[in-house]
Amino acid sequence: MTTITVSSPPRRVLGDVVSESLLGDVFLVVGAAALVGLLAQVSIPLGFTPVPITGQTLGVLLAGTALGWRRAGLSMALYVAAGVAGVPWFAQHSHGLPTATFGYLLGFVLAGSLLGWLAGRGHDRTVRHALSSMLLGEAAIYAVAVPWLAVSLHVSLVHAVTLGLTPFVIGDLIKALLAGLVLPASWRVVDRLSRAKG
Repeated sequence: MTTITVSSPPRRVLGDVVSESLLGDVFLVVGAAALVGLLAQVSIPLGFTPVPITGQTLGVLLAGTALGWRRAGLSMALYVAAGVAGVPWFAQHSHGLPTATFGYLLGFVLAGSLLGWLAGRGHDRTVRHALSSMLLGEAAIYAVAVPWLAVSLHVSLVHAVTLGLTPFVIGDLIKALLAGLVLPASWRVVDRLSRAKG
């Protein structure tokens, strides 16, 4: 008796729909880094903490999920490396090595890669899965950022939570919800276009 197995094609992320070449991948990586840099300029400083409210995390959530783990990790690493090297696209047009908030930037690389990995497994196709992925991405950022903040400011971890996490929870939930709605909606558009072409 012969058994025939039919393997399903690998799951794709939105970036795979847009790019089918190395040059396309380069444009996606650079474009995603620029998007995060642009959203970083939506910045509101808070007087009691060195961490401003920014739009950066929305860019990380969208880019990470849309690009897949390799491109997302590269784009966030490019964002961090270029900003440290002098590109003024951190919050409030800053650049260089931000001592207290560098943990957030490292968290962006981790979150982008994690979100891309989850998207590659289909977690960007439904609102429920996309939203849970976005919340995991946010958690990944804070898992790096808050301990870094505690060490750099020489404060307790509990105090670092009040400085670097608590003030941002509501805004980050809104960003996660927005990104969790946008990605599945984007897939519905892609699927409709594919059916129309077929």
